[in-house]
Amino acid sequence: MARLLIIAHAPMASTLKQVAAHTFAEAAEQLRVFDVPPDMPPEDIEARMRALLPAEDDVDPEALLLIDVFGATPANVAQRLVDGVRIRAVAGVNVAMLWRTLGSPAGATVSELFDRAMKGGVQGVLPVASTRPQNQAFTPGGHDPDQHHHQQ
Repeated sequence: MARLLIIAHAPMASTLKQVAAHTFAEAAEQLRVFDVPPDMPPEDIEARMRALLPAEDDVDPEALLLIDVFGATPANVAQRLVDGVRIRAVAGVNVAMLWRTLGSPAGATVSELFDRAMKGGVQGVLPVASTRPQNQAFTPGGHDPDQHHHQQ
């Protein structure tokens, strides 16, 4: 399987790795993370990110970068490393995205991981409604259709 990296503002990357270990302990061991400190210059961030990437002559030279937020420093630096073929990136990492990606079959390509990450991220964002008996709407004052509050 292609290498999987999380690049995020500190301490999010490490925290997501801990969350990944709850469900995918073995896969989480292979997960590489980089917590970007607030005071690190972009050149140093890029050097650290490059060190985490596989070399072009590695057995599996592909990698998927899961980035915390588009437009921030981790994503801006990642854009310098992404080639769209061997190295790809997705911004907006969340737990659903991470779990979907870690659940990929062994030997998954970077394109397959990218597709799973995108689907997991999107499908993991859902509205959560309050639970009502039989999915009935809330009516203040009970089930009195006239909504009059009678005293006895």
